[in-house]
Amino acid sequence: MTTMRLFCFPYAGASAMVYQRWRRKVPDWLDIKPVELSGRGNKMLETLAVEWESLIATLIREMAGDIRHPYALFGHSLGALIAFEVAHGLRRRGLPLPAALIVSGTQAPSRRDRQRFEQLDSDAELLAEMQRLNGTEAAILASKELMDLTLPVLRADFKLCARYRRQVRPLLPMPLHVFAGSDDETSDETLKAWQMETTADFSLHYFSGDHFFIQSQEQAVLASLCRHLQPHSSAAQPSAGLHANGVPGVCLGEAG
Repeated sequence: MTTMRLFCFPYAGASAMVYQRWRRKVPDWLDIKPVELSGRGNKMLETLAVEWESLIATLIREMAGDIRHPYALFGHSLGALIAFEVAHGLRRRGLPLPAALIVSGTQAPSRRDRQRFEQLDSDAELLAEMQRLNGTEAAILASKELMDLTLPVLRADFKLCARYRRQVRPLLPMPLHVFAGSDDETSDETLKAWQMETTADFSLHYFSGDHFFIQSQEQAVLASLCRHLQPHSSAAQPSAGLHANGVPGVCLGEAG
């Protein structure tokens, strides 16, 4: 039977490693495939991407051989925008489309505040933003060696955020699901505007926590992912999901 593959795009400053642990915590029918961006992880020697067109073209070229079977796209924060643009790029090229698009932790493309990212450039500004978002361990923030590696990546990623422009084009034809933190800076209005980007089903799910709820509410997030993707996988059993310890079982309830 065919598994469901889930391509996962990282948030600003992060590498694909942030999704590695998910691979051990989901049922066998769901294949988590973390996507590495240039300039980090096993692509450390590649030039950091700061232009959207080349970034999306590169990602689609790398993914092309892995989308012959059912798959979906997931991204958090900057990763959500990347997943969204990849979906449009796949459609424009006439390639197989994802069964679903799941975006997390960011406003809809039509509701973004670019100026916020244009003002983040110096090391001090980037460090302050990392501390404010509360997604980086204090030991990492205190390490000059680690920050020397992290800050250039974060600066390039924020340039991507600042340069993002929503294009006028046909709406996406696949279901679009939005995940958000109840204490994040996003608002109901900026999140519900994602519904304008699809002609198919739409849902909005809140989880307890701030911008990095995908870490603090990992089990609930994974359970929700399973619920959305299970209907699209021929390999999933009707009741397949997650136990509280992450092994196959019955899906957990979502965080409210």
